[in-house]
Amino acid sequence: MSAMDKMWVSFAGMAFLIIAMGLILWSRHKLKGILSFIIAAAAYILFITGALIIFFIVFSGPTM
Repeated sequence: MSAMDKMWVSFAGMAFLIIAMGLILWSRHKLKGILSFIIAAAAYILFITGALIIFFIVFSGPTM
């Protein structure tokens, strides 16, 4: 994977983390019932995916 590809993938990982943060806040403070659970579950899936992407990018090492 080239350095530019890693940059774009890391941007996607950061976007997933930011979206997950917003969804968690929204589900805890504005929503009630089953809709809150569904949005929170989607947020946690995005959080785990974003964290794995960032983990992969950081520990895959530098590219030349």
